[in-house]
Amino acid sequence: MKWNKFALLFLLLMTTLCFSQATDEDAAIKERLYQKFKKEVLAYTHKDFDELFFSFVERTGKDPLLTKEEYYTFTCKIAAYSERLGKLYKSERETAEKSKQEWLAKSYQDYVNSRKTKP
Repeated sequence: MKWNKFALLFLLLMTTLCFSQATDEDAAIKERLYQKFKKEVLAYTHKDFDELFFSFVERTGKDPLLTKEEYYTFTCKIAAYSERLGKLYKSERETAEKSKQEWLAKSYQDYVNSRKTKP
């Protein structure tokens, strides 16, 4: 019984360490890009945002694959725009924050993997 608890704890610890190491590099890139583009995006009009969003959708569906930097530039800009909307529309603050977190949580590896499975 004692051995099973130790093995479970060890497995949990190793899984946590592996996951955190895999995302640290991406987290640093996301933070850098978010800070870099945050002020620029605050000045976006709705038309600017539409162009950004549709460009993201178009580019993620075509070859060649976006680079990690390009992919996270899109997602960070969209997240920053979500934050902007939350500041402009107080009643939508919670929804905007959730949207921002969802865009920042996007993973380049998930994007690459999704493209590998397409014919």
